[in-house]
This record gives sequence, C-alpha cells and structure tokens, in this order.
Amino acid sequence: MGWLGKIFDEIDRRLVALLQSNARQSTVELARRLGVARSTVHDRIRRLEKAGAILGYQVVLARDVTGASAQSIVLLSISQKQQRSVIEALGRLPEIKLCHTVSGEYDLFLLIETPQLEDLDAVIDEVTSIAGVTRSQSFILLAKKFDRMTDRGPLAQPGGSAAVRAAD
Repeated sequence: MGWLGKIFDEIDRRLVALLQSNARQSTVELARRLGVARSTVHDRIRRLEKAGAILGYQVVLARDVTGASAQSIVLLSISQKQQRSVIEALGRLPEIKLCHTVSGEYDLFLLIETPQLEDLDAVIDEVTSIAGVTRSQSFILLAKKFDRMTDRGPLAQPGGSAAVRAAD
C-alpha cells in the first residue's frame, strides 16, 4: 500500500470520486452526499491538497471549443542515446497533449490533437522526422465511448455507475 493508502479512507475515496465528477460542488452539497458535516469535508479537502493527493482543479473544455477535432495516439521507438533530445523536441510541439514512456515494443506514447486531419498528418510527419525517432505507429481516434479522465457521466466514477449510486 502506498503512502496515499494510509491517508485515504472510504470517505476520502467517495469525496475524491464526487470531486472528480464535479469539482464545483459546494462543501454543503458534498457533505450532504457523504453524510458528514461541512467542516469535515472542508478539512478533508485541505488535508488531501496538503498531502499532494489533490494536485489541483481544472476546466475541461469540449473538443469543439478547443478546435481539436482530429486526435491520434502515436507510439514511438526511439534511440535511447537521444531520448532526452527527442522528448525535448516533442515538448516544443503544442499539439502533443500527452507523452508517456511505456514498456514493451515502443518507448513513447503520445496523444496528439489538431483541428483537422491534414494538420494531424503534418504533426505526425514532424514527429517522425525528429532525430532519434526510429519507428512509429499511429492510430486515429474515431469515436469516444467513455473517458474516465474528463467525463462527468456514471462511468467517470471509480467502479462505474455503482459508485455513483453509493455516493448519493
């Protein structure tokens, strides 16, 4: 069990699930849904923030607002001697929204977003021309079925729709 496991109890888990589904809920509403005092919710949020469990709050924009209508997952194999320079070059491309190192056949996992497919094609060409990139595989994202990172629907809750019912 990691250090967060020592901090999190069932109320913390439910509180975090509620905040993940809608971080704009008032402490009064959160307290009502959790069956605890408002001061308990306030204290727990502060403790979770101080402990580094809650890193911040953000606005998640709809894709049509951001202009990102074309998305791709790109897997890259890179020369390990050039890893730092490859990652620095990738970091200069604002269309790359996410970059992770991964295990397995490839070294990096990228999420790229652009307004149009033609722009996406150009960014992928730019990525694959970076010195040190030895191989790539691209996947155009067609339709989102659910997204636990940004959706507010029942599937966004840890444990799926049952967690929403348990939190109410």
